Parts: sequence; C-alpha cells; structure tokens
Amino acid sequence: MSNMFKTTEVTSYEILSDNVLNQRLSFAYHRAAERVRGNMLELGCGTGRGIALFLENAKTYTAIDKNDKLTEHLSGIYPDCRFINRHIPPFTGIPDNSIDTIVTLQVIEHIEEDNKFVSEIYRVLKPNGQAIISTPNRPLSLSRNPWHVREYTSAELQKLLGKYFQKIDFQGVMGDEKVMAYHEENRRSVKRMTRFDIFNLQYRLPRQFLQIPYDILNRLNRNKLLASNDELVKGITMDNFSLSYETAECLDLFAVVEK
Repeated sequence: MSNMFKTTEVTSYEILSDNVLNQRLSFAYHRAAERVRGNMLELGCGTGRGIALFLENAKTYTAIDKNDKLTEHLSGIYPDCRFINRHIPPFTGIPDNSIDTIVTLQVIEHIEEDNKFVSEIYRVLKPNGQAIISTPNRPLSLSRNPWHVREYTSAELQKLLGKYFQKIDFQGVMGDEKVMAYHEENRRSVKRMTRFDIFNLQYRLPRQFLQIPYDILNRLNRNKLLASNDELVKGITMDNFSLSYETAECLDLFAVVEK
C-alpha cells in the first residue's frame, strides 16, 4: 500500500516478512465478519482489508477513518458504501441507536479519549446491537509501540468496556505452537536490538520521536526473521490462530459487546 495511505503503522500485503502479522489480522477480520448483520459501521477501516468480507452480511456499510486520501480511494472502489473522513471520537454524523454492528480492529490503542470512544460506540448502537473490538494484549507486546497511545491488559480492557456494557463476550486471539515459535524468535531478536537502550528511552521519550526509528528497526527485524527461517514465516496461515477464553497468553484481545 502506497505511503499516501499511511496513517499509522501499516502492514503490507506484498511484503513476505509481514506474513505472520497479516495472517493474525486476517483471522480477526474473518471472525468479526461472521458476526456482521444489518447496518454496519467500521471505525478505522484502514486500507479496507475487511470491507469485501463485511459486505457479504451487511445491509449497509459505513466507515470512519482520519485519512482523507484513503477514504476517497475506497469510495471509488466501493461506491455503494459511505466513507467519512474524521478524527474520532465523537462519531459526528452517526445518529443514536442507528447501527446494528460495529467493527473496530486494532484501533482503540490509537485513541486518546478511549472512554469517549467506547461511550460513542454505545450511543450509536441499536438495542441488542453488537460491537467487535480487538487490540494487542500488552503483556505479550515485544516493545513499546510508539504508534499506540496505550495498550491494555485483559483486566484493563474489560474494566473499560464494563463501564458502558453489561453483556461482554471476552476472548483472545491465540497462536498455536508454530505461531508462538515465531513469537519467541521475534522476542529474542527485539531483545538483542533493545539491549543498547540502557536508559530505557523507548519508554521515556515522547512516542512521536520514536515512530520513524521504530518503523525502520521493525522492518529490519522482520526481514531478518524471514532470512533466518523463511519456512516458519511463510508457513503460517489463519488456521494457526484461534479464539480462546484463556486470555492471559493471547496475542490480541477480542471482545464482543452487546447493548
């Protein structure tokens, strides 16, 4: 995907070293798509990787994203869908009690006002409407991601969602032995890179200062992992991921809330 569409960190479909993360994200999109019905709202549609899946079950599709070039591009591909260019929250232009399904995957960690974000999800959902929310599980993150405002533990996200929703189905995206072998290789490689950060600057400096170095080192690290074990990187598919209620060791938190 061209840099003109880059809003935060972006994983490329074309770069083989991104395969494991691509498969992990695709798994979440497919599990979310199974729950889509009626009038759907996607918060942070990104490059539109889930739209075709969602349209199989959605009556209408609306997306909000802060990148105007991206939303204009997607409007040309999906002329029957509605794309809103806006920073969120609030969800200006979305009426109360108007949405059957909300999908927002790997977005809440980028949101400054996360309480307002969740309260807006509650506002626009119809009674009995559902929202599917995913985000990285902080204990399994390998380093600070400077593109993220914050990351959550399972308990922290459940507490936040519980302020607004009583019905919460809380699971996690798990990787099998093959995925976790890759994860451990990645962890060791990141530790080798960060051992020079003796002053722990990755956690002390403002996150905006670290975004470009993070992108460069992250790309170098993924390329190195591919070169050292290409069969492991290339061999992982969506079938190597699953949902589980044992969230302590999950890679991503995956919550379904109902109004």
